[in-house]
Amino acid sequence: MIEVKHLSVRYASQQNSDAEALADISLTVPTGTVCAVIGPSGCGKSTLLKVIAGLIKDFEGEALINGRQVDTKAVTIGFMPQNYGLLPWRTAEENIRLGCRIKGKWQQKDEQRLRELTSLLGLEGLLKRYPHELSGGQQQRVSLARVFLLRPDILLMDEPFSALDAITREEMQDVFCIMHEREQLTTILVTHYVEEALYLGQQIVLMCSSPGRVAEIIDNPWDAGTIRRDQLEFFRRGQQLRQKIKALGGQEHE
Repeated sequence: MIEVKHLSVRYASQQNSDAEALADISLTVPTGTVCAVIGPSGCGKSTLLKVIAGLIKDFEGEALINGRQVDTKAVTIGFMPQNYGLLPWRTAEENIRLGCRIKGKWQQKDEQRLRELTSLLGLEGLLKRYPHELSGGQQQRVSLARVFLLRPDILLMDEPFSALDAITREEMQDVFCIMHEREQLTTILVTHYVEEALYLGQQIVLMCSSPGRVAEIIDNPWDAGTIRRDQLEFFRRGQQLRQKIKALGGQEHE
């Protein structure tokens, strides 16, 4: 479980020596839940992820994982950046193993799990290729395989599908749903796409900016397991969410 209590983050800028990126953020992501965070640019979505990941340590309030302060030595955090985070000089297979090796968690029994993951993700014939020899969707599959092989305690995803074309993005969303159904990882997903938030998030956190605050937390039981994108109810909820974002002065992506 992820808990954020009265979190505020300040940073220095040329215009303001004490600007506030996040102000009094509180939210709880239950175990096994996918939480989609959406809101206008500059509202601190990525900053929130970095605090939970332990990358930002100077803040007020609390960020807790299973009731304890974030300690990257005590918990395993899977972090998926926008650019996939693949090392260009390593093959797809080496990139998949990398997280486990860095954490010192690689065991011989993980070999079978690696083969299962690469089979599920359709990567068997691509493992010896380097990132520049892979399409965006294939690189994303390698990144997914790496983080799920790691067996993290929580998964943090910063707009992981934003660089993909619309069709590939939907395919990768479906792949993620399959993986999440198997692993039930507690996940926070930052996105700019309304449909992505509705399709993947069992919980949707709507943020506003100047400074970043939680405007609303929406329970969204119609996740990918129970709804299709072409259903009228899905369209209706998308329109409602768009109106809320526009009311906050933001603009989401189509």
